[in-house]
Formats: sequence, C-alpha cells, structure tokens
Amino acid sequence: MSVNTSFDLLLRGGRVIDPAAGIDGLKDVAIRNGKIAAVQSDILPTSAREVIDVSDKIVLPGLIDTHAHVYQYVTGRFGVNADMVGVQSGVTTLVDQGGPSCMTLPGFRHFIVEQAKSRTLAFLSAYLVGGLEGHYYPNLYSPECVDIDATVKSATANRDLVRGIKAHAEIGGFARWGIRVIEMAAEIGRRADLPVYVHFGQLWGLPASGTNGEDVDTILERVIPLLRAGDVLAHPFTRHPGGFVNREGEVHPVIQAALDKGLKVDVGHGSHFSYRLARKAIAAGIMPTTLGADIHGYNTHIPAPAGTPDEAADDENHPFAGQAKFSLVQAMSSMMALGLTLEQVVPMVTSHPAEMLGLSDAIGTLRSGVDADVTVLDEKRGRYVLRDNEKTEVVADRLLQPAFCLRAGVRYDAIAPILPRAVAA
Repeated sequence: MSVNTSFDLLLRGGRVIDPAAGIDGLKDVAIRNGKIAAVQSDILPTSAREVIDVSDKIVLPGLIDTHAHVYQYVTGRFGVNADMVGVQSGVTTLVDQGGPSCMTLPGFRHFIVEQAKSRTLAFLSAYLVGGLEGHYYPNLYSPECVDIDATVKSATANRDLVRGIKAHAEIGGFARWGIRVIEMAAEIGRRADLPVYVHFGQLWGLPASGTNGEDVDTILERVIPLLRAGDVLAHPFTRHPGGFVNREGEVHPVIQAALDKGLKVDVGHGSHFSYRLARKAIAAGIMPTTLGADIHGYNTHIPAPAGTPDEAADDENHPFAGQAKFSLVQAMSSMMALGLTLEQVVPMVTSHPAEMLGLSDAIGTLRSGVDADVTVLDEKRGRYVLRDNEKTEVVADRLLQPAFCLRAGVRYDAIAPILPRAVAA
C-alpha cells in the first residue's frame, strides 16, 4: 500500500514494536509536522522529503524512563543533565523521582523542564527538601519535614508536570521515625489523587540507637495496606535489605497479593539491582510493570560541583555507588539476560509507563497524530558480559544499544558519555 501525501521524514524497513497499537512487524513510520502520520508497510520513499533506512533495527515508541534524577545543580551531585540520560541516550521521556518538592518545583519547571529537549515530568517529593544531594542527609526526611497540605496544593496546581508522589519505606527511616512518613506520603497521594512511588530497600544507615525494634522484613507487609491500586513498589530486585526477597532468601508472600490488588512494580535498576535476587523474584512470578534506569550522579561518576559532599561518594561500598556507565537501554538488556523476551520488556518502557503517568493518549505509542517520539535501537547478537554491583556476572546473547531517537520529529543521536560499550564474553 502506498501513501501519496508528502511526509517530512520516513523511517523505512525496521521492526516496529508498538504494544499499545498491537503492532509488531516490518513497517515504515512516516512523520509530518513533528507528529506520527502513518505506520504501515511499503510507504513509497518518494512520499517523504527525508528517508532513513532502519532495516535491521528495532523501532519503538519513544522510551520512557520512569526513574530519573535530573534536577541538575539544585540536587547537587545527585541530579544529572536531563538530555544526557534522555534524548542523547535514546530516551524521549523522563520522570524525575523526587528531585523537586513543593518548594522547588517552580525552579524545576523553569530550569529543567522548559530547557530540556527531552520531555520531562516529575513525581513530586513528599518531603519539603526534595532530593537534595540524593537524600544524603536522613534527618531532612523526618515527619517534621513533610507538609501534606503544601505538597497536595503544589501537585494539584501543576498536574501537567506532576504525575505522582515519591516516598521511601526503608529501615533507616523506620528506625528513626517509624511508619509515620510513609503514612503521610500515602495521604498526599490520596488527596492529590496521584500514584505514590515507594522506594524499598535500605537507603540510610541505622542511627546510633540501632533498629529501635523495627524489623526490615516487616516493612513491606506494613506499608502495602496503606497503598492503593496504581501505586508503585520500587526496587523489587534491590541488593539492600528490605526488598522483595527477605533475609531467608524467600520472596515476601505479600507481594503477589499486592499485585492482585492493583499495585505496580518498577525495577528502578541503577546501583540497587541484583541479578541474583531478580532471578528469585522472577522465578516466583513477580513480573515488573515498568523499568526505570535510576541513573544519578553517584552511580555514573559525573564530576561533582565544587564544594558538594564527597565522603565515600565514589567508594564502591557507598550505598549509591554503581557502574560507571549505564543507560535505560542497558537495563532492557539486563532484563532480557534474565530470560525475559524483548516482547515482554518493550511494554515496560513504552505502554506501561504511559499508563502509569496517565498519558496513554500522548506517549508510549506510535499511533497517528501523537508527537513523533520514536526510539531506534541496534540489536547485537553474540555473547556479552553484564555485571551488577554485587559483582555477579551474566552473559547475554542479545544486547540492545540506542542508535538515535526522535523527539517530536527532531533527531538526536545516541552520543551520551554515560552509554556503556559492549563487553564480549
């Protein structure tokens, strides 16, 4: 079938996978005025002003990273450049997890969202300080540092940008304040009618007084009843205590009940991810809903702004420390190395996050009329070594790497300095 209308750009001959539209096959993607104009077979090359041959490549709706940290400078070393982890890494939409707060959201909008080429959204921090230095100072995250009314007001007044609320449920905080902070975050989510994204797995060291009677393996079962359908459990495969796998090496029985209740799971890969524990959880039937990269300045070795904290920040034993180079596409390869298929992983970075954000009509799809956000990947076949921060290595027979993306029809090549190179086994 041919199309006679003139297009600005034609991506020709790639394997197009669009779960939201039920497409998986060799197709051409035509773009006009920054929008998707057509996705079908055999569009005449002469119908477009520019043709890019993407045969032997994978063409996806623009990737959505559900766990980014891009409040650059304001959050100190933690926040990285949005376009480096965004369009320069083949990712068209970023969700900053807890960088801005009700106090700092206007600055996030002006200095990050309005300046970035990548589409940038936020899950607003439940805490007044947001993600300053990546939650480096635990005492800033006590119940006294949460203002429910102010955070609800900020989220409600900025619904175009704020798509959820970010909070933490981990033993360092529970030992200091008990469950109160997460109760407050859940109330913010209910009152703002937004999903709550909850970090699990130890984040802060214990206070000098120890656990104060708290048990890391009971946190999940106490927090889940506070949550609603659509809320998100993050870091299921964390190597730190308090994740989906308990100290006995068993998957918490409450997880399946939570999924049945309608809660979602985001991988939140980053420096927390463990192949060993991911295998156990996946074997128990825990399938992630979405896949966030969780790249930040502590796990990408980006030079620190002068004067920011450096105690142990680059030490491999620091709880945030991670691989020097990483990307959302590399996280996709991680999941495939664990036995998931490409067809299972693609929805985790396209249609599922679009649903989580309430934006299925605008992103995560190549339907005609939406912004032409498109990611083009290379797929390498062979034997490649992937390694987590427990030093566990897996060998992948398929490795995905970003070639380029389109954001509203504008091309950005995958030139980010954080992109890892393939390591042959």
